[in-house]
Amino acid sequence: MEAFSYLSHLQCTRCNRTYGIDERVQTCSCGSPLLAQYDLQQAGKRLTKAHLRERPCSLWRYHELLPVRHSRFVVSMNESMTPLIPLPATGRHMDVPRLILKDEGTLPSGTFKARGASVGISKAMELGESSLAITTNGNAGAAWTLYAARAGINISVVMPIDAPMTSRKECALAGADLFVIHGTIADGGKLVQQLVAASDGYDVSTLKEPYRLEGKKTMGFEIAEQFEWSVPDVIVYPTGGGAGVIGIYKAFRELQELGWIDSRLPRLVVVQADGCAPLVRAFQKGERTCAAWENPETIAFGMRVPKALGDFLILDELYQTMGIAISVGDSEIVRERREIARRDGVHVCPEGAAALAGVRRLRQKGWIGDDETVLVMNTGSGLKYVDQLSAGGKEIDLQTRSAAQYHGV
Repeated sequence: MEAFSYLSHLQCTRCNRTYGIDERVQTCSCGSPLLAQYDLQQAGKRLTKAHLRERPCSLWRYHELLPVRHSRFVVSMNESMTPLIPLPATGRHMDVPRLILKDEGTLPSGTFKARGASVGISKAMELGESSLAITTNGNAGAAWTLYAARAGINISVVMPIDAPMTSRKECALAGADLFVIHGTIADGGKLVQQLVAASDGYDVSTLKEPYRLEGKKTMGFEIAEQFEWSVPDVIVYPTGGGAGVIGIYKAFRELQELGWIDSRLPRLVVVQADGCAPLVRAFQKGERTCAAWENPETIAFGMRVPKALGDFLILDELYQTMGIAISVGDSEIVRERREIARRDGVHVCPEGAAALAGVRRLRQKGWIGDDETVLVMNTGSGLKYVDQLSAGGKEIDLQTRSAAQYHGV
């Protein structure tokens, strides 16, 4: 019988200790994140590029390289391959003619968080978990609640009181036990620890278990496949907890080992907000870990993470790929969100707008060349953040002025 997954073991990202795939673990005994590892030699004998062409364009097309070992546990909403959208007008305005956006807002729940939720909850089901808990700035909580409802599993969600109201309402609508706190996502993590201790639950917060990251990894698989088994010159990622950028890098390394892409990797760009930029500060100092950011503040809630648990992994990937970390201001985020909507008709989330602001800044500095292909990750739909918008344009009240009068007839 052919394997549904070639998952072989879990490995610590610091001390290299290994764990079996049937063990119920969160992080390593040393406190560091664990990464899922695969028998890629055997997987390569089973899985080919030709096989992928015959499969539906869902993230589960890569199931041999995902951690769920039995297909009956898969919890899915047919998560489609997200589109690559050229941005010709925005690119001309920035002087980046090969500017492309990967729009994760087309996924169920409207954000890339659906990837981690689908794979993470599927694996939790396979492990026999019945109670989950997560701390979130909004979108992850919404996605995990929706997928938990589909799976019939209980979930507790902890989020800051000033998180986007849309996400709070989604969690309540889908039946989560929602805890709203005065504090940051890090403070929420402390409450999650209490909740899982009281219920023998499973903490599915960022990098607190090995499998959510594997769902995020499928972004990297898709990028390589959409680029005809190559990679762009630069990938720009808005970063908070960083599971997305870690996952993309992990995917590329696995594809290299399979021999599906060559040794060239894109230069990775981490974009954070001026009001919460711990990775940027550490990168500028050449450090390998970052200190927690005090009093984080930004309208891009997904990036409001005082300290990423996988900070050392993210920084190492930047150094390995000759990448960079930069921060942008909230005013730049607002402007870029408006500019791309008016120039190319794409409604991005604040985090996606932050990534675009990063592209503009790096092009002005000459870090991005005029002939390079630049891929920007838009991590969610702008509709998740409509409460931040003002019209900012013409509004014609036809109750007081007729259409004929407006057109001068």
